[in-house]
Amino acid sequence: MLKLFKKSNIEWVIVGLGNPGASYENTRHNAGFKSIDYLAKRLDININRLRFKGLTGEGCCESKKVVLLKPQTFMNNSGESIIQVLKYYKLSGEQMIILYDDITLEPGNIKIKGRGSAGGHNGVSDILNYIDNDIFPRIKIGVGKKPYKDMNLADWVLSKFKGCENELMEKSYKKSVDMVFSIVKNGIDKAMNMHN
Repeated sequence: MLKLFKKSNIEWVIVGLGNPGASYENTRHNAGFKSIDYLAKRLDININRLRFKGLTGEGCCESKKVVLLKPQTFMNNSGESIIQVLKYYKLSGEQMIILYDDITLEPGNIKIKGRGSAGGHNGVSDILNYIDNDIFPRIKIGVGKKPYKDMNLADWVLSKFKGCENELMEKSYKKSVDMVFSIVKNGIDKAMNMHN
């Protein structure tokens, strides 16, 4: 049975970005969703409660009470869901971890950042529109660059992984879970030193 904690006891919101619906499964843009699924499995949390314009689940990570979130607003409106969660639990951006796809990193590569711009990512850009600063931990999951310059970026990030990319991504998803544990346990600076 899912145990619900008092909202003041929640210490972290951990968010995987992506697009809802079967047609978007295993696309590059849904790397955040996949990572949060791997995290949920490791923490034995069901992400199945619909609220805050997203699917949520509650549990513990490194003895800290956490909420896992998969916004259902579609990628470009991710901030709508996230700001509701932060306000409800009275948390700051520094108590939030965002996992999302990054086209500047190759599949299999992954990086932690503590702050910064959206870097052209529409989901992160929308989050920045809703919170008052850019200081929040993020885990960037490499999905590869466009194969040719003139390709439409939306077509690329909505394409599915192929062949050996799937094996590389599975390793990335598992590594992203380790990174989440590290951030929650040790803080963002130590986590970056350990994993980057």
